[in-house]
Amino acid sequence: MAQHMESANTRRITGNIFKGSIGNLIEWYDWYVYTAFAVYFSSEFFPKGDPTSQLLNTAAIFAVGFLMRPIGSLLLGRYADRHGRRAALTLSITVMAGGSLIIACTPGYGTIGLWAPVILVLARLLQGLSLGGEYGTSATYLSEMASSGRRGFYSSFQYVTLIAGQLVALGVQIILQQLLSEPDMKAWGWRIPFVIGALGALAVLWLRRTMDESEQFERMGKESRTSAGTIKALMKHPRAVLTVVGLTLGGTVAFYTYTTYLQKFMVNTVGLPKETVSWINFWALLLFVGLQPLAGTLSDRVGRRPLLLGFGILGTLLTVPLFLLLERSQTPVEAFLFMMAGLVIVTGYTSINAIVKAELFPTEVRALGVGFPYGVTVAVFGGTAEFIALWCKSIGYEPLFYYYVAACIALSLIVYWRMGESSKESRIEAERNLFK
Repeated sequence: MAQHMESANTRRITGNIFKGSIGNLIEWYDWYVYTAFAVYFSSEFFPKGDPTSQLLNTAAIFAVGFLMRPIGSLLLGRYADRHGRRAALTLSITVMAGGSLIIACTPGYGTIGLWAPVILVLARLLQGLSLGGEYGTSATYLSEMASSGRRGFYSSFQYVTLIAGQLVALGVQIILQQLLSEPDMKAWGWRIPFVIGALGALAVLWLRRTMDESEQFERMGKESRTSAGTIKALMKHPRAVLTVVGLTLGGTVAFYTYTTYLQKFMVNTVGLPKETVSWINFWALLLFVGLQPLAGTLSDRVGRRPLLLGFGILGTLLTVPLFLLLERSQTPVEAFLFMMAGLVIVTGYTSINAIVKAELFPTEVRALGVGFPYGVTVAVFGGTAEFIALWCKSIGYEPLFYYYVAACIALSLIVYWRMGESSKESRIEAERNLFK
């Protein structure tokens, strides 16, 4: 009987985590489609010019979208802490669907002039708002739903689906590259993935409405909910807030450098064909996905801090050499291996950063605490990484960017060195034991 109940509970946990994760996948697919197809639609939304200038414009809008993420994490984090994780996740996917549909339907610069980039900015602001709320709420939901002793494993699926969203975006890109000519891709083919994203979000909307709410939120009393999710309540945990900022800084710069900017770097600097670069990114990210649960499981055994220290030390020492080698790579295989080396290093951060942040905060401010300081840090550092890289290239000092990435990781390494082991001081575990 006990075994049957345990099996049923495992299935319930797995089912809820799947529903939460698949929504996360679609959210990140919609976000990454923009950067995956920027090489095709940049000329559609901006006046004619050299490719680097057009990509710089799209990168600037990519960064602008990030500015909405702290606002999204603030609004939806507060909503999640007061009204539930399920309600906030359902709202975020609805907003993301609207943003994708707007981009898919917006005419180009040649048709409506300056309104084209203006509407593109507004759509990205909507998507940034959605994604800002998605991260903190999703991390909180997965962490609270996971069983004791396996939180690292289960929470790693946030980045499994996050990366898988990018992977699906690349897969769609590869398929369209095989079916359509480059002129067709630039003229109208780039709109197809945004339509797919909007339709996928509507399907996820139904799934999320059938998720269970987390027990920890349901056990929170009415009095606690009235003060939950406020900045005043969050400021009672200043050390945790600053830890999230320091934890995120180097990780987000490294993550967006290796998963987002590298595609443009291989085309624009290394000189590899777009189609070849798409395949390199696809296979590297596929392996990257597989690394996440392995590293998450390892963190359940040895702790979170050793993985963060590994990322900090290796990222600080090897980022510049890896980029210099990639810059001089002669074959697609070499480029793939150098990219993969960077992604293995970044796994020390990506696989466990969600659970580490969630373990720092109590239930009444967990979604806000995970999402808001993270959103601010990502907006300032992660969202500008690609823009800074392209700007360094445009002024003829591209290697400056390599040192910038290494320096950001070094700053986070100081935080990793000084912080405690979050799995041993977990607020989630302490609250669960209190309810027993």
